[in-house]
Order: sequence, then C-alpha cells, then structure tokens
Amino acid sequence: MTALTLSTSAAPGLRADAIVIGVAKGAQGPVVAPGAEAVDKAYDGKLAGLLETLGASGAEGELTKLPAPAGFKAPLVVAVGLGAGPADADADTDAGYDAEVLRKAAGVAARALTGTRKAAFALPVDGPGALGAIGEGVLLGAYSFDTYKDTAQDGGKAKTKARNGKAPLAEATLLGGKPRDAAHKGAIARATAVAEELNRARDLINMPPNDLTPAAFAQIAQTAAKEHGLKVQVLDDKALVKGGYGGILGVGGGSAATPRLVKLTYKHPKADKHLAFVGKGITYDSGGISLKPAGHNETMKCDMSGAAAVFAAVVSAARLGLEVNVTGWLALAENMPSGSAVRPGDVLRMYSGKTVEVLNTDAEGRLVLADALWAASQENPDAIVDVATLTGAMMLALGSRTFGVMANDDAFRATVHEAAEEVGEPAWPMPLPEHLRKGMESSVADIANMGERWGGGLVAGLFLREFVGEGITWAHLDIAGPAFNEGGPFGYTPKGGTGTAVRTLVRLAELTAAGDLG
Repeated sequence: MTALTLSTSAAPGLRADAIVIGVAKGAQGPVVAPGAEAVDKAYDGKLAGLLETLGASGAEGELTKLPAPAGFKAPLVVAVGLGAGPADADADTDAGYDAEVLRKAAGVAARALTGTRKAAFALPVDGPGALGAIGEGVLLGAYSFDTYKDTAQDGGKAKTKARNGKAPLAEATLLGGKPRDAAHKGAIARATAVAEELNRARDLINMPPNDLTPAAFAQIAQTAAKEHGLKVQVLDDKALVKGGYGGILGVGGGSAATPRLVKLTYKHPKADKHLAFVGKGITYDSGGISLKPAGHNETMKCDMSGAAAVFAAVVSAARLGLEVNVTGWLALAENMPSGSAVRPGDVLRMYSGKTVEVLNTDAEGRLVLADALWAASQENPDAIVDVATLTGAMMLALGSRTFGVMANDDAFRATVHEAAEEVGEPAWPMPLPEHLRKGMESSVADIANMGERWGGGLVAGLFLREFVGEGITWAHLDIAGPAFNEGGPFGYTPKGGTGTAVRTLVRLAELTAAGDLG
C-alpha cells in the first residue's frame, strides 16, 4: 500500500517524481489553490493562465499535467481541480476546503500517478482534518486489485502486475504537514488505519466466489482477529443447526459451501458503551430456486459487501483503540439452487423462534440478517446497525451512489445520516411506513419474507425490524447501490468493490466513544 509521509519542505527542493497542486474554479478562470504558492511563484505567478491555456478550468476531478519549472527537482506538476472552492475562489481567503473535496482530489491524482514512485501533494492544508482527508484520498485512490492478474518475475520473486503493468503510487508526501506535530501524525495514523481496512473490504468484495466461500471468509476474519487482538467465534453449519439459526441455514442449504456466523468482538477496558454491527455476507447470490435472470448474476460476488464493511469497521476500531466496545456479526452463506435448497413456500423457524414463509428465495439477505440481528440483540447493545446490499428497490429510489438509512428511532437515523455525510459517503434517510407491514402477513407463518412490490426497500427494512430486540435502538443501511461500482472509477472510488459504509460505521464508533452518539 502507498506509504504516507509528512513534510514542511518547499515544493521546489523536494525530490519526487511529481508535485500535485490544487486548482479552483474561479469566476474569471482557474485559480491556484493555497498550498501551491511556491509552485506558482516558480512560474512567475502565471500558472493559472498557463493552466487555462492548456484547457484547465478548475472543475472538480479535472486533471492537467505540465512540465515542472526550472529549478524543481520533480520533473512534473499535476494540477487537480477542486471545484468552486470554499468561498469565492478569486478572493484572498484562508477558508478551508471541504474534506470530501480534498479527499476526491487526492484520489484522482493518486490514481493518475499509477506507476510513479513518489509524489508530493501540495494541496490546501488548514489543519489535521485536511491532512487526514488528503491522506485518506491518496490511499483509497491508489487502490488496485490485481491478485488474479498475470505475474512477472522481479528478482526471483513473483510481482503482481498492476494497472496496465504499472504498480500503484508507492509513496505520497503531504506538504504542509508537520512530522512532529501530534495532531498531524494522529490524522495520518487514522487515515492509514481506516483506508487500509476499507481497502481490505474492497479486496474481499472483489474476490471471486470460488475462493471467498463462507468458510474462507470466516478464516480471514480469524486471522485478522489474531493479528489485532480481537475475540472471534465462528459457528459452522453443525453449530448453526444446534443453535436453531433457521434463516442462515435455510439460505445456505442449497450450496456445497456451508454457511457460517462469525462474531468479532473488540473490547476497550474503559468503555461503557457497546455497538453491534451486523453484516449481510452472501458470498454469492444466484437467487436460489427463484433464480436471477440472465445478466443479473455476474456481479453477485458483491452480495457480501455488508459483512465486509462490518469486518473492516471492527478491525478499524481496534487499530484506532477507540474507547467503545464493538461487536461485529458476519452472516455468511452462499445462495444456490439445488435439491437441498429452500423453496418458495417453505417455512423457516428463525433463531428468534418466529416462523417465516419464504415466498421468494432471492429475498435471502433479510433471512440471514434476521438471525444475526436477534443474536446481536441478546447482548443488549446500546445500538445495532446492520449493513446490507439488500434490495434493487433502493437502487431505483436513490441511484448507484447513495445508500438508504432506516431506523426505529428518528434521532438515531439522523445521527447515522449525518455521520455518513460527514465522512463523504452519500446517504439518505428513508421511512418505515407502518401500512407496508400488512403486506407481509402470512396465512401459515408469523411473517412472509416478501410484501408489496412498491417500496420494496422499505418492506425489507420493516421485516428486519421484527428481529431487533425490544427497546434496542437500531438502524439499517441498504447499500445496494454504492457497494459495487460497475462503471469507470471516479474520485477515490475504483471500479468494482467500493467498501462503502466502512467509514460511516467507524465514525459512529468514534462518536460513541466520545459520548456524542445521541
């Protein structure tokens, strides 16, 4: 992974392969952003005009490369657009740029510098928050998943070829950051921990399902738990039968790859608050007997994105040493059609004791989550947050870059939404209309796993609410849209698994540790 360092050196004398600067979109054309004053001076104060001649406007995500001026030790200057800026970009102001703007700009530049050994980032820095955002953007933007690509020999060792045979940016030096300043070092340490775990979640999402079975995912969790001092418990198929986890067993019953329920526990000796995170971990979703139509199967390895997010968030909390207890529940199964698969019309007895009539086997995520939610509820945490690529209906409602937030408490829903927006993960609060509950009534069971067609994402949320313990605050994140990017990369978001919701969960843990969860 890309190494982050801090430096107070001036850009001209820094040994690097490229200098990254910010350019804002001003009313009269591009404006060189704070942090790049020395670079602009080396161009005799004419850098903005030169960039405009090259077609740059300062629009967000825009990237322009130009030769470095005489006297620079770096041969290349990379100008990345910041958009309109914090205020009037033409004004002389010290107002800080939004963290997400800096995060995206750093990500765009890091991605463009694939194959580069070292780059210096001279983006606007007005404190540790800006440094953390830039560092996070660099690490997330430089991400590449190349495990299954051809390898080349390098000094007798297999070396994975990255994008077009080029390795990701090796080192990023953030100018304006003070190496001995505790707050600055802390911001980079946080950015590194969260980004590394988020990228691990991306790796899991991108892994092919023949390698990432429920058992393999559980083994990865066990290895990480040992590395970071977490307690881990894995229930295999036999333990699930003994415990009565009918939802997980029903969904996983059609596959030769048997299901698992993984419990990851992080405890801080001074913590008095407890959060539970529950993740949907369908390592491959064929739809089961209710088989998905052609064209809808190819990316269904991503249906474990919720479990990947939960896993990464718990490990992040441990690495950051947050003063809060966090338990992660990974409900892992493969949904396949076979002679032993659950059928439409079957009735499952869930871990909670409730019975569910299965009307559609492709509505399987809510079944595994139901068992995990009830298991989490038995520990009576202060709040439960579940994360799942649950419904196509949520994508119809919010598109491919925004996830929905539902909750049994309006204030908590607002807190989760605000936390998501704060860390740069677009989200939107969604209701749980009581009239939709009637559509899940069953003549043979306590509830059916399907209801009205319209508002399907809300119906799924109402179903999950049935399996949350009484009096426990709960929120549901439906990340079906942003979990897997089938288009081209943008900002710091790659093609493929995105790791969405990891940063939201980490932020919730931080708020809880600080006593600000609400």
